[in-house]
Amino acid sequence: MNKPNIKTDLPGPKARELLARDALVVSPSYPRDYPFVMSHGKGAQVWDVDGNRFLDFAAGIAVCSTGHSHPAVVQAIKDAADRFLHISSDYWHEGQIKLAERLNELSPMKEPVMSFFAQSGTESVEAALKLARYVTGRGRFIGFLGGFHGRTMGSLSFTSSKYTQQRGFFPSMPGVTHVPYPNNYRPLFAGTDQGRAVLRYIEDVLFVHNVPAAEVAAILIEPIQGEGGYLVPPDGFLQGLRELCDRHGILLIFDEVQSGIGRTGKMFAAQHWDVQPDIMTLAKGLGSGLPIGAVVAKRSIMQKWTRGAHGNTFGGNPLCCAAALATINLVEREYCANAVKVGDYFMRKLRGFADKFTVVGEVRGKGLMIGVELVKNRASKEPAKKLCDALITRAYHNGLILLSCGQSTVRFMPPLVIEEGDVDEAIALLDQSLAEVLASEHAH
Repeated sequence: MNKPNIKTDLPGPKARELLARDALVVSPSYPRDYPFVMSHGKGAQVWDVDGNRFLDFAAGIAVCSTGHSHPAVVQAIKDAADRFLHISSDYWHEGQIKLAERLNELSPMKEPVMSFFAQSGTESVEAALKLARYVTGRGRFIGFLGGFHGRTMGSLSFTSSKYTQQRGFFPSMPGVTHVPYPNNYRPLFAGTDQGRAVLRYIEDVLFVHNVPAAEVAAILIEPIQGEGGYLVPPDGFLQGLRELCDRHGILLIFDEVQSGIGRTGKMFAAQHWDVQPDIMTLAKGLGSGLPIGAVVAKRSIMQKWTRGAHGNTFGGNPLCCAAALATINLVEREYCANAVKVGDYFMRKLRGFADKFTVVGEVRGKGLMIGVELVKNRASKEPAKKLCDALITRAYHNGLILLSCGQSTVRFMPPLVIEEGDVDEAIALLDQSLAEVLASEHAH
């Protein structure tokens, strides 16, 4: 296959110039995978500064839910900017109230909720943790191995998808105990039902020997694990976790930063299993690219916060609220359904792709939150990390923007606006890229 959309070597001359400037003045801590320097985007397409066109199946890490620069979102931001840019959370504005009303209408809790607004996922998680400690009077938490909840010190104490994220920052917030996330493809416990085994471990081992249930404020979990490998929990697990929390007076926090706002084909991933969390965190796709996060909690819980218990200077910014309202309306009206339709089509295509390449161990996901785990061989299931990294880089050179997760999983999180034709193009580029990487491996 030729590459009609790639016009220069990558990175091109303009990109190389910008990369050199960046190296002198920007923190080296950013985990950049390959030298893509963006110029502009539209829908699911992006262009670099040298005029090369790419299909974007990363969407700014699942942020650009309505695609790049959706006209309705851009117009909402422009209209809000004409009125005022900032007022702070010391005062009120209608946009923030409207957004909280919409979240109250749409939330999976099945009872009235209240919202607290921030700028990011990690801030939303921090606020959720503070709320849980405040209302329960308890100090401990349970998180899950492989989870990603942010990089500030409270959320970092839960984040365990890669040790790089914690290296050099110990001690983080005390009181967090991790348990395995149930993974039927890579079982850690005996038995076929890994969900039930994890629940039994928490109740019969952890609570008995190490972490008194009466001291646990909350359990924090991604209903579909993101950075840990796009893991979909076994049916019954989240319901069992809800029942366990109810038995012990523990709050259940769902981190829907990556899985929320239509990404999985429902407004919130929790709705696939009809499980109601007590608290939910949102960010990423909520603002189609503008920085906004939210903690959504049952009103019976959040109303216990008193004046000054928590605050945020930029949270509920009028431009961000306008973008979020426009995004929610678009997702509810058409893009949630599109995630189901195109996601099903994409999964069928990826399963055909898996039939062709024996290094594909598993294809999993819901809606447009899809992971393809690469292995050295299907019998051992040994993660093929180098192959995964090489595929991500080769796909970039062929015009497809991707990211990885877990040890060796390629994740697909395109804008929710994509069409079946975009999927066909992505599959062709993926096929070409993996074939080239495997040929290169054999050549060596």
